[in-house]
Formats: sequence, C-alpha cells, structure tokens
Amino acid sequence: MKAIIYGPSNTLQLAEIEKPVPADDEVLLRIRAASVNPLDGHLLKTAPWMRNLMSKAVGIRVRRPGADVAGDVEAVGRNVTRFKLGDAVFGGSSGGGFAEYACPSESKLAKMPANISFESAASVNVAGRTALQGLRDVANVQSGQKVLINGASGGVGTFAVQIAKWMGADVTGVCSTRNVDLVRGLGADHVIDYTCEDILRVDERYDVIFDLVSDKPLLALRRILTPKGKWIGAGVLGVDASMISMIASSLKTPLLSLFTGQKFVSFMTKTGNDDLDVLAKLIESGHVTPAIDRTYSLDEVANAVCYVDAKHARGKVVISAQD
Repeated sequence: MKAIIYGPSNTLQLAEIEKPVPADDEVLLRIRAASVNPLDGHLLKTAPWMRNLMSKAVGIRVRRPGADVAGDVEAVGRNVTRFKLGDAVFGGSSGGGFAEYACPSESKLAKMPANISFESAASVNVAGRTALQGLRDVANVQSGQKVLINGASGGVGTFAVQIAKWMGADVTGVCSTRNVDLVRGLGADHVIDYTCEDILRVDERYDVIFDLVSDKPLLALRRILTPKGKWIGAGVLGVDASMISMIASSLKTPLLSLFTGQKFVSFMTKTGNDDLDVLAKLIESGHVTPAIDRTYSLDEVANAVCYVDAKHARGKVVISAQD
C-alpha cells in the first residue's frame, strides 16, 4: 500500500509499504480521508526518540504520521464487536493515518454520521475531542456563561465555537480580519478582530477563556476573567519556545488562584470512543459542522503539514485518499 513515512532530514515521503493486518481488537480500515493536526508538524521536527516519548504521552503510535482518519471497514479482529465489514467509521488511526490502510483499535473509532463526507468526518477526532473535553470536562461551561475562544478560526477553535453555543454559552471568538465572517457564521455571538482590538483592553469579563493560541501572559488575562473565571489552555504538547517562556513566567498563578478564585488549567486530550459518539450526534443534529479549509491528496501531505504549521489554516486541513 501507499503510505507517508518519515524520511531523512525531517521530511515526509510517499512510499510503498506492507499492508497491515488487524490484531484481535483492531479493524482493517480502508482510509478514505485523513486530517492534519499541528502535532504532525511538531513531530516532524523532533528526533525519533522524542517521537517515542510523545507517543507514550498522548497514547498514539507515531512510527508514521497521521492521527485522524475516516474510511470503510474491510476486516475485523476476532474480538471486535462494534463494527462489521462495510461500516463507514471515523476516529483515531493509532498512528499512520496518512496511508491507504491502517489498523486502528476498535476503541478509537465510531460510526460515521450519515450527513457528512469522509473528508469532514476525518477532521473530527483530535480537534473535536479537544474542543469538547476542554469546554465540557475542564471548563464545565454552563448555559448563560460568557466564553472567549482565542483562536476561534483554527481547527479546534471552529469546533469550540459551535460546541460552546450548543452548551448555551454567550460566545466571543477571537480571530483575524479575514476570518471574522467565518467565525460569525459558526454561531459566535461576538467576534473580536485581534488586528484591530486588543482583547486585554476589552471591557467585558469572561467566565471562561478557552485559549488555543496562548499569545498573552496569563497574569494579564486575569483582568478579563470574572472573579471565579477559568483560563483553559489546550495543546500543551505543541508548545514552542515563546509558550514555554510564558508558562514559566506564570508559575505563580496557582498561588494567586488560592486568593482570587480564578483557575488556570492546561490539559491534554484523552483518547477513547465515547466523545466521538457525542460528536457524531452533534453533527447529525446539525449543531456542529466541520469547517474545512483545504483538501490535499496523499502525495501532497508534506505540503499540507507545512501549511498547517504556518498557523494560517481556517478550520481543518484534510487529506483525501479516495480512489
């Protein structure tokens, strides 16, 4: 089969490799589409030993890139009970999603919503679960609360705007000028164009700041949080040097929280299929629609990863592996 592999000097290459065979708890998936995440760019720049370390941290094997997939079940392991041959499924690939076939665990998949394409379904796994877990489990967003989403036009942000609205929040999205209409179209009640307005100078106070950019010092963000407000940071595995400095400079915030009641929490997305089932229902009901920026072919994965790594993607970037 054709698959993208790690090449020399931090490159991605299209190669012919052996078609996988599913283990007892796995399915053989004919991949129809996959999607790119910022983690793909970060892993490309790291040494193999670091990939292994990060693999253990996030529960994804990264011998080959690609964490999100959608496709058809072609075979099942003897212990698989949730899927049968021919089922259209989506979810996590267990690594190696940029390929014609993969063998993900049954627990990392869900049945695909009937009202979306393989490309849209492939965009959901990492970004959708990150948004859902951050808002529901970490922030515990309640109906009527004011939620600021910093980075509302990105892969996670486009899901977060819609999920926060579904939860009954008053949503403010932060994005650049070219993405204002996109974020408003996703359902945001208010949109802040960061090229024209500094979020640190707004008069509003927010119950939750869901921060997908981390471009402001945490201590400065305290002033736009309510006294019991929460700052939630996602994607800590993808930190760059500036973010590391920012986090290091704000180590005293837990102590300040003891006195102010404000909370500052970073989290890593958990794997598992329950959230995929929730997201599938939200998509089927029309509460969530994946936002797709660009579609690339399998032999263009390197270009797709570079595009996402440049941090200008509007929603998700997907890889089509259709015949």
